[in-house]
Amino acid sequence: MTTRRLAFLVVAAAAAVALAALPRGHAAQSADLEQLGDVQFVVVCRFSHMNFDDPIVFPERPGRSHEHTFFGNVSTDSDSTPQSLAGAATTCSRSEDTAAYWAPTLYVAGKPVEPDDAKIYYRRRTLQRVRSFPAGLEMIGGNSTATTPQSQRITYWDCGENQHGRFPPTSAIPTCTGGKNLSLHVRFPDCWNGRNLDSVDHKSHVAYSTAGRCPASHPVALPSIDLIVRYPIAPGADAELASGGQFSGHADFINAWQQDGLRRLVDDCLNALRACGPAP
Repeated sequence: MTTRRLAFLVVAAAAAVALAALPRGHAAQSADLEQLGDVQFVVVCRFSHMNFDDPIVFPERPGRSHEHTFFGNVSTDSDSTPQSLAGAATTCSRSEDTAAYWAPTLYVAGKPVEPDDAKIYYRRRTLQRVRSFPAGLEMIGGNSTATTPQSQRITYWDCGENQHGRFPPTSAIPTCTGGKNLSLHVRFPDCWNGRNLDSVDHKSHVAYSTAGRCPASHPVALPSIDLIVRYPIAPGADAELASGGQFSGHADFINAWQQDGLRRLVDDCLNALRACGPAP
């Protein structure tokens, strides 16, 4: 890890510790798992750009990564930090969402496919009240090196919806029919250890909730991000991800939201047990 990046994470982690130590305030809104089904707010972020950078896994090493497709913050590259991302323009429907989102580029017949957008659901999956992401939190959903099917709880492909509901999820890239187009779904962890904004493997500081509860090792409940990359195609068999094959679906996130806007949405939607649609 570079000196500049390490220095930022040390300072930011200290702030995160202070955040985790704060009292919860008023009592958590009571909820059960059935109530949580539609508790969410939605952001739609148009395609921004592609490059061979990954500011989480290969910071300050341009061109070192497999190719990625970026959404949201238009400045994201290998040198990006939460500080550099702050104040940059965004492709997202909510102007306060200047976070960086990216996923491996999809290739069909060896050529990169430019997606339409990413539809991003911020959901509440925990019975306990959730907190906003701390500024600068970095995390990855899915396994970029997977060569066999991952859990469909974390990532899968589908062809959107038809008059009968959603097409069934698949681990391999499907051939979409009926005029429907391909989507990649990635779910991020929603529990945090309350201390670290990143970790050596970029995963162990966060975890997934189970049956509405966070594990004791990661007690801080966070919003659950479901990122859906929507492509304007219905590919055949000759399709693969830049990270290799069809099973390596994953996505990355750096929290560079304008924090006041994020807190408002978390409290007004997720902690109020409400469904809030996309921004106008």
